[in-house]
Amino acid sequence: MSGLLDGQVALVTGAGGGIGRGIATRFAEEGAAVVLHCRTVPGAAAEVADRVRESGGRALVLRADLTDEDACRRLLDKAAEWGGGRLTALVNNAGVQPLRELPGMSAAEWRAVVDANLTTVFACTQAAAEIMGNQAGGGSVTHIASIEATHPAPRHAHYSAAKAAVRMHARSAALEYGPLGIRVNTVSPGLIHREGLEESWPEGVRRWTQAAPIGRLGRPEDVADACVFLASHLASWITGHDLVVDGGVSARPTW
Repeated sequence: MSGLLDGQVALVTGAGGGIGRGIATRFAEEGAAVVLHCRTVPGAAAEVADRVRESGGRALVLRADLTDEDACRRLLDKAAEWGGGRLTALVNNAGVQPLRELPGMSAAEWRAVVDANLTTVFACTQAAAEIMGNQAGGGSVTHIASIEATHPAPRHAHYSAAKAAVRMHARSAALEYGPLGIRVNTVSPGLIHREGLEESWPEGVRRWTQAAPIGRLGRPEDVADACVFLASHLASWITGHDLVVDGGVSARPTW
């Protein structure tokens, strides 16, 4: 690889899932020391960390419930401590996507999705900024949003609303944290392949591949490459931006 992230210390939340594993792997390949966050079962994140170490890189797995604000701060502090007092990149990837019809949705169900997808982003970014703002060179924060922030789908109202707010949080944070040398952006993926997706949702996969100009599902690596770019010096004058990674499906006319 090109070493775009040599010398960086990065934290990837939700690194036990497919996209999170892909991001953590690419950050390590580009030279970053990587902290992989997971909430419950650390097995998948630990496998990635083991591969990173076997390849000569540095990796650490930390567990935390990001809906607990104090846990977010402890996570960020531990990551920076492991990084020698530095944290240069945060990728807010953790989130949930349950399906629920809006007419029957309870306020508790709404809050659970908003807290998991939006409030965690707020808390982790705030904690990271306290570290990055006091170190030379500042740092970068990348939120994983979604094209559903602007393209709602049935049974996804709580998720779409939360992801739309994630995009606006990034723009607001870019404005307020910029003077501290901290850049904040979002990556908005389209439909990303995961194991068993074609079998569990064949019609949806068919419609997607027909609609996408590039003609395929996304891969975790596609999202990861966007995150690497935004965390690297190549994006040193980019902040408050949403980078759409959807194979061009958003360009498809709807009439």
